[in-house]
Amino acid sequence: MKIEKGDVEIVSKNCPKVAYFCMEFGLDSDFKIYAGGLGILAGDYLKAAKENNFPVTGIGIRWKQGYVEQHIDHKQRIVDSFYNYDYDFLQDTGIKVNVKIRGRVVHCKVWKVDCFGNSELYLLDTDLPENSDRWITGQLYGWFEEERIAQEMVLGIGGIRALRALKKDIDIYHFNEGHAVFAGFELIRERIGKGEDAYEAWKSCRNHIVFTTHTPIIEGNESHGLDILQYMDAYDGLDRNLIAEIGGNPFNMTAAGLKLSKKSNAVSAMHGRTANQMWKNIHNRSEIISITNGVNVNTWGDKAIIEAAKKKENLLELHGNNKIKMIQYVYEKKGIELDKDSLIIGFARRAAPYKRGDLIFRNEEKIAPLLKSRKVQIIISLKAHPLDFTGKEIIKHILSIQEKYPQSVVFLNNYNMEKGALLTRGVDVWLNNPRVTKEACGTSGMKAAINGVLNLSTLDGWWPEACWDEVTGWQIGDGFIGRTESEQDIHDGKSLYDVLINKVMETYYNNKDKWNEMMIASVNAMVERYSSDRMIMEYYDKMYS
Repeated sequence: MKIEKGDVEIVSKNCPKVAYFCMEFGLDSDFKIYAGGLGILAGDYLKAAKENNFPVTGIGIRWKQGYVEQHIDHKQRIVDSFYNYDYDFLQDTGIKVNVKIRGRVVHCKVWKVDCFGNSELYLLDTDLPENSDRWITGQLYGWFEEERIAQEMVLGIGGIRALRALKKDIDIYHFNEGHAVFAGFELIRERIGKGEDAYEAWKSCRNHIVFTTHTPIIEGNESHGLDILQYMDAYDGLDRNLIAEIGGNPFNMTAAGLKLSKKSNAVSAMHGRTANQMWKNIHNRSEIISITNGVNVNTWGDKAIIEAAKKKENLLELHGNNKIKMIQYVYEKKGIELDKDSLIIGFARRAAPYKRGDLIFRNEEKIAPLLKSRKVQIIISLKAHPLDFTGKEIIKHILSIQEKYPQSVVFLNNYNMEKGALLTRGVDVWLNNPRVTKEACGTSGMKAAINGVLNLSTLDGWWPEACWDEVTGWQIGDGFIGRTESEQDIHDGKSLYDVLINKVMETYYNNKDKWNEMMIASVNAMVERYSSDRMIMEYYDKMYS
């Protein structure tokens, strides 16, 4: 089934009905059920489904406190906070389902959300008076192993039971990351209950499951011992030997996703190569193809910029308006008045160590003159997981640089969708410098690109597909992979400064015509190619049919 953009409305009526499972969904900045890029991608996917009339049902969790709120106190200490959130837009379906966890029945209430331009999303909630385990759905990505497993059981096992209670007719179950694989156990259990042999049930279920992996770092792929899964009742009635055959011992959630599905995908061409190499020794796994992520243009794009780029008009003034809005926001929040005529670089994402949020500051001798003269101004917004102490050290390093250069370096704490949208429209350059092969995709750069903000990035994730050096943006380095992290960081740091000083700054300050041409090229090359519309059409073409 090949779907062309103009055919979507007709073809979608006969498309497979998809249940899309994800731990987090970023639909709105104030709806605190997301942590970062994975959730925002899932939110954009549901919006694309709605806009293109695809029959997609989202399954997630109604997080009481969501992800961490992270602030900096007056002593420059990182403070992690959690708040209880109530939402008046949640629709009560009147449905509850049960999941057995640690020998106790856990009741899960089912809420519906469809008010953010998204296809229907159902959220499971254990915060009920009848539960002794009501805080399972308290904090997104629970800190401890038992908590995490319980959350994933609610998502997977509870999610399938919710679909049955809702009487949803589903053709394809899409597991967006390994968090959802317990849904596969429940599907197998259902078939065994109808008389199928366990292995035949597994084989049958595979025809209806697809899987997306997002994590090219082996340590980031979650695993659990079989004993703790048994203690948690995660086996869901299945035999221990079958569980071990699906996910190994210890049980790897990604390996399980690959072996439960008929087809899997990585989220960029480069990630596809990395994932196939990472998982080449997993016997009887599904094929891993590449479907590059996309972003919802209606959510993230400036319509005026996009229209002007189509006509190849001057984008500098339009972008300047977005830049002034961002500068005003910074002034209100930080009391710092940035210079609108100076080059402003943006960096906003999770504070994961491989993303190297402080790479540009590691050679202070190089960057200091640019910051002192205010020829370069930098806005950074990061958030680290409460237990990511390396990520927090990166934030502390950036805070120390901000203290030295308070008129040129701005740290915006508590990274979220609001700050992401503001920066991806308002800065001049979007910096992305992960260690090569460690970034699966990196959708923040796409959001920047469709707004005429030029990318400056290492050749990782989506950028090798999109980079036309000095036309749509700039590349940092040559894809070099060091023998050690230190070797790679030194290599990429040198290239970053070289490109910044000799190409980026040279163009920005001395060739505005070329800068405008590059903005136009970036917008026109990226809007359709890296949209969530294209992404969901590829899923239907290559994964669901």
